[in-house]
Amino acid sequence: MTVHVTGKIRKPGVYLLPAGARVTDAVAAAGGVSRGASTGALNLARRLIDGEQIVVGAPAGQATEGSPTADPATTVLDLNSATTDQLEQLPGVGEVLAARIAEFRDTHGGFTAVEQLREVSGIGPRKYDELKPKVRV
Repeated sequence: MTVHVTGKIRKPGVYLLPAGARVTDAVAAAGGVSRGASTGALNLARRLIDGEQIVVGAPAGQATEGSPTADPATTVLDLNSATTDQLEQLPGVGEVLAARIAEFRDTHGGFTAVEQLREVSGIGPRKYDELKPKVRV
């Protein structure tokens, strides 16, 4: 899988990592964090998704798209990078459904279209219509 590591990192760039790699592997491949920098709110144990961007050292209080500090009412989540906690902020999505969305993403190598949500067990036409404007790929 290919990921882009940027931010407060020693060697920012695009890296090819094995399937199943985690955020910590991407940070290590990019030479580790810059001196005095921190991984901040990054979940180093999270599995990587092909094509994603890892931003190292963003201030913990800075609201970025899809971050837990952003207003859930206005945030549009990326289905391929949102955590299960973030997915639970979506209307009608609880712990079980968030886990199913994440499992679908991991099993299929990520979402290629929002419409694939319809294939997740527990998401019918009505729930899909609620979620569609609040997610992207």
